[in-house]
Amino acid sequence: MLYHFLFPLAGEFPVFNVFRYPSFRILAAGIFALVMGMLLGPWFIRELRTRQHGASNVREDVPERHQGKSGTPTMGGGLILFALSVSTLLFADLTNRWVWMVLIVTLGFGLVGYLDDFLKISRRNSKGLPGRWKMVGLTVVFLATFLAFGIDWESGRLLVDTRLGVPFVATTAFHPDIGWLYLPFAWLVVVGTANAVNITDGLDGLAIGPTIVSAITFLVLAYVAGTVIAGFNLADYLYIPHIEGAAELSVFCAATVGAGIAFLWFNSYPASVFMGDIGALALGGALGTLAVLTKNELASVILHGVFFVEIVSVMLQVASFKLRGKRIFRMAPIHHHFELKGWPEPKIIVRFWIVSILLALITLVSLKVR
Repeated sequence: MLYHFLFPLAGEFPVFNVFRYPSFRILAAGIFALVMGMLLGPWFIRELRTRQHGASNVREDVPERHQGKSGTPTMGGGLILFALSVSTLLFADLTNRWVWMVLIVTLGFGLVGYLDDFLKISRRNSKGLPGRWKMVGLTVVFLATFLAFGIDWESGRLLVDTRLGVPFVATTAFHPDIGWLYLPFAWLVVVGTANAVNITDGLDGLAIGPTIVSAITFLVLAYVAGTVIAGFNLADYLYIPHIEGAAELSVFCAATVGAGIAFLWFNSYPASVFMGDIGALALGGALGTLAVLTKNELASVILHGVFFVEIVSVMLQVASFKLRGKRIFRMAPIHHHFELKGWPEPKIIVRFWIVSILLALITLVSLKVR
């Protein structure tokens, strides 16, 4: 919004020429979201605590010591969504369809998460929205967004690049195009990532840490995929797909980083507020959409290794119990397994963060090793 209002005035006021550069707007979006989240955080948490009246937001199928967190307000993810949305709207180029695509998926998934959290609080239990209806809601948001922004209805073609980017492999060597099969594949990436982040959100700061790391990584990936400097195409130099307009996604990523850091200030152990499904589903949907739009769908398996292991641990646990009557882990998701092994909660959180950083570095290395 500021980009559209102030940049046209650059001829009269040269200082506004800085809005021309995505690099400036990336920094501005991150700082603005961080400051906004920090300033609004205390008031937001007080309002949540008042409105939820000390309702227990702790699941029943978790280690016993989690019951001591009963009364901690949830739905803190709303603070993240507000800060990143306002910051994105202020500093991004709003004529860019990719910005609207990722923003609408984020807010739409957040709405589904809000309904889940609201039902948990209003019914005073940890069940919330039934899983099948949650999947229906996420699928509707995904399809509506991709049908509105991802398809050229006049020509009947997908505007989203349907070729797959393969990590560590140059586009000149292998760049398969799967056509309309890309739509269900993209659904799997986006909805799968959303659910994986949601499952990871079980310890104080556990989900938001890797989310911040992933957002920083996508900031770099989006910038190099969409930036041409003085005729020099960064994507061609790195043998990755060039995505027209992808650099604007870096503004959204920066806003997500700023809002996430502000939330972590209040969510770090011991948490003053929980993220809730409103935040976990929204942020997971955002990361999945970024993977699709920047052509890093397969690389996101590496980048989101922590989220991937968490959701796979649940799937393996359920399959093993149904087929063999035995559990693989002491409790799933896997972070609870480490809790029951005696690891202190902060140790689990920090070690998962470290793993997330290492995986992000491997993902970035894949840009050059091609």
